[in-house]
Amino acid sequence: MAETPASPAAPAPRTPAPRTPARTERPSLTVPSRIPVPHAPRDWPIAAAMLQFPPHAADGTPVAELEPGEWRRLLQPVVDEGFTHLELSTAWLPLGDLDRSRLTALRDVLDDAGLAVPGVGVVRRSVLHPERGGDNLAFSHRTIDAAAALGADVVCLGLHDTLSPEQRRALWFWTVPGGDVPPSADPEVRALAVRLFRELGDHAADAGVELSLELYEGTYLGSADEAVRFLDDIGHDKVGLNPDLGNLLRAQRPVDTWEYLVSVTAPRTNYWHVKNYARLEDPATGTVLTHPTSLELGVIDYRAAVRYAISHGFGGTLVVEHYGGDGLSVGATNAAYLRRVLPRAR
Repeated sequence: MAETPASPAAPAPRTPAPRTPARTERPSLTVPSRIPVPHAPRDWPIAAAMLQFPPHAADGTPVAELEPGEWRRLLQPVVDEGFTHLELSTAWLPLGDLDRSRLTALRDVLDDAGLAVPGVGVVRRSVLHPERGGDNLAFSHRTIDAAAALGADVVCLGLHDTLSPEQRRALWFWTVPGGDVPPSADPEVRALAVRLFRELGDHAADAGVELSLELYEGTYLGSADEAVRFLDDIGHDKVGLNPDLGNLLRAQRPVDTWEYLVSVTAPRTNYWHVKNYARLEDPATGTVLTHPTSLELGVIDYRAAVRYAISHGFGGTLVVEHYGGDGLSVGATNAAYLRRVLPRAR
């Protein structure tokens, strides 16, 4: 893999950018009964997520240091749940730090398990972090090369960073303020973010993969409108959006309606983390409470959202995420739901 020198880390933000007011309109997502579909439902790439996979073995050994046979055993539950696609997470296995022989061994393990890797998630490695930004940028470059070596189509990136100790102790981390550096009102900081993602987009194009930027609260990708403006400023045809609606809908404050989020982001979507939340709002007190739930039971109507996105050109991978409980099993339930509601060619 080519070694790419790190760019300088972002300067520490001075004044946080003002929060964009939540959009309350609910545009119609109705589409024609017949729409072009790129895949039959049974063939659509639906990938397991790795949110519940710890980065170390029972004895504390980091996953990156385990023998390939142990990687294979750790991945067997994914196979047992019926998945044939897997999003590899750098939180589980930092692909950008593996040498070529270890990457080859990993590819052999995945082939033996019958698991394709349509995407790689670079998890909580913000290129704008004031101290670790340069290292995170270099790691992202190395991960692009690693993803290409594994045959992945997409590398998913974001601007959110590591959870704070308080978030790690909380039942639901999004209910506690985190340590993320907020988006800065300083135009130089935002311009740096645009330049760095354009740089990563150029590398991705050379490597034969695409980038997808994940919506996440408290970043330049923290609302539908902000995300599209940010993507427009990057202006790279190999950089699209991952409209992780759940990341925004779980916030316990006013947020964009899910219909507005879908209507704005669907035409720019090239990869999609799907998860859902129950959301209780009390207008009298302003209280908002959220809780993870399955795709079919939450506030987001994924039957409508998926049809709308496909009608606007989406044909990429769906990654089924879920926090709490047996998230892998819930993901399998969600994958079965998606195959029931994905449109069919008529």
